[in-house]
Amino acid sequence: MLDQLQALPADPILGLAAAARADTRAEKVDLTVGIYMNEQGICPVFDAVRDAQAALAADETTKAYLPAAGVADFNTGMQELLLGADHVALQDKRVSSVSAPGGCGALRIGAEIIHAAAPGATVWVSDPTWPVHLPLLGSVGLQFSSYRYYDPSSHGVNFDAMVEDLKQAGAGDVVLLHGCCHNPCGADLTLEQWGVVADMAAAQGFLPFIDIAYQGMGDGLDADAAGLRLLAERLPEMIVAGSCSKNMGLYRERTGVTLFICRDRDNAQALVSQALVAARRIYSMPPAHGALIAGRILADAQLGEAWRTELLQMCERINGLRSTLRQKLESACDRDFAFIEKEKGMFSFLGLSAEQAVRLREEYAVYMLNSSRINVAGVNAGNIDYLAESVAAVL
Repeated sequence: MLDQLQALPADPILGLAAAARADTRAEKVDLTVGIYMNEQGICPVFDAVRDAQAALAADETTKAYLPAAGVADFNTGMQELLLGADHVALQDKRVSSVSAPGGCGALRIGAEIIHAAAPGATVWVSDPTWPVHLPLLGSVGLQFSSYRYYDPSSHGVNFDAMVEDLKQAGAGDVVLLHGCCHNPCGADLTLEQWGVVADMAAAQGFLPFIDIAYQGMGDGLDADAAGLRLLAERLPEMIVAGSCSKNMGLYRERTGVTLFICRDRDNAQALVSQALVAARRIYSMPPAHGALIAGRILADAQLGEAWRTELLQMCERINGLRSTLRQKLESACDRDFAFIEKEKGMFSFLGLSAEQAVRLREEYAVYMLNSSRINVAGVNAGNIDYLAESVAAVL
């Protein structure tokens, strides 16, 4: 039976990252996978994470399963981190959540809930969006439509086109929104534009589904969640998929949360029961280690302050890289790259053709996706001049 199965092509991003790792050229620059790298090209461990992990190892007395919904400190801490401790939805006790295996697991649980409520519902996704959104949500049985989002000519959000497309979304539909630091384009909605989306959702009846994987890596923890919080104030219900992979560096620990903002407390608890049944048939019980670490950081004032300081430093470095990269590219290419400095988070389209991206890989050992999407955090003082010179050469 099994010998009938054929080998499938590698994931386009992970496959390209593997090719970069195998490249032995000393000048190699890898801007493929969305992982934060420091100046030494290493994905660092936060000091706050090390301290929380050491305390966990000293205190831990069992490896028994967690409660099905996950670690209480983690769930409470993530609700407050995403919404703000004083948010009206929390005060009204109409918020609930479950721990999930990373942001991907959180998205999948959200998709399961949507399918249970409206089998075969249509999910509106931005063009472009993170490619994994489609298999994660589509494998449940949900359908897709796209709304225009990124304008390559202006390197910004084509909000008029987005609004025009979303006028077609109605009751029973879901609109998937990137909470901040849009992956892959880095172009985010303004708070005023979030307000327009909230008004549309209230009038048309569609359900917002927010994927927020980069909170704290754009303008700061509160600013990056401002749009999400605005929607949660104005709308009776929405779903949020959160992750600690990026803002705590817990990539391999698979630490995520699915958050439900509901009409009332009873509905919020009903959603948890639905989520736990879905989780039971997918992965049974939530992973513990990352959630226990994150829960300690979020519940402990000293650890939390240390983490926030480290995260702010990371955010400031990314924004500084954007400014420097813009200057280096404009100097090397005599072309306007101001958009790089305006975007948020780790990603940006450089505006190159697929042929130019291939040339960069083959001739200069500079690895980026064919769309010219780069991980800005893969840039450092040691490679930025070579990167700019290489881009200039293919332009």
